[in-house]
Amino acid sequence: MTAEGAVLFTRFAYPPNALGYCGPDDPPALFEYGTSGHADAGLVDLARQFEGAWPYLELIAGSADVDDPLDPRVVEAYWLGNELTDRVTRSGLGWHLRHRFGDRTGVAWSQVADAIEAGGVPTHAFHVLSVYPWIGLLRRGVVDEPLRVLDQCRIRWGRLVTVESDHARVRSRPLVWRDGRLELGAARIEEVRIAEGATGFVAGWRPGDWAALHWDWACDRLDERRLGFLRAATRRQLDLVNHDLRPGPAAILS
Repeated sequence: MTAEGAVLFTRFAYPPNALGYCGPDDPPALFEYGTSGHADAGLVDLARQFEGAWPYLELIAGSADVDDPLDPRVVEAYWLGNELTDRVTRSGLGWHLRHRFGDRTGVAWSQVADAIEAGGVPTHAFHVLSVYPWIGLLRRGVVDEPLRVLDQCRIRWGRLVTVESDHARVRSRPLVWRDGRLELGAARIEEVRIAEGATGFVAGWRPGDWAALHWDWACDRLDERRLGFLRAATRRQLDLVNHDLRPGPAAILS
């Protein structure tokens, strides 16, 4: 296990965990790991208790012949997207989700299977937008709360405008529901946390930095490469939700 990947996992996992949405009941421990840069067996045990994320990490690692689910390339692939997600076959993704989640996906399995066939890959965006039930609520006309949850739960990008001691104002593009389609709206300013007290995940934030945002936190700084991966993964998933992707060659299913 490398500290880099394990710590990166905790930085993205902490915000929903602190809100009580997923993972073990120990947000202070996650925050300590995420800010200290230290990793040990205790961190691995905490990561394994994220029943939504951990199966994806195992799947991506296994498909890429990587021994460690907390390898930084694997963690990046799940949260932000990268080339490793395309090494997972559709049949492999389908079997893994069916085996690990069964009927606990939140939607009918047929819908998840259709999303995989249409081009879904094992990213956090896929889990949020195709496995959780929020899209179905939008289509039934329940918009405000599902849209808020989807926007906050996905990993999104934003550019820092101002930086204070424990928060920053960020320009980002929210999700909007327009004419039966889920899209990125016009840029707006939102406020996110960058520290608790004097301690944060990333030091030296400056206006102009690109940040990966999860719920109300700026979890990590994005360079051009990682920003590109996150944008591409988001666009791919939005196209899938809006039925703009279609199944590729049958050989991919093997």
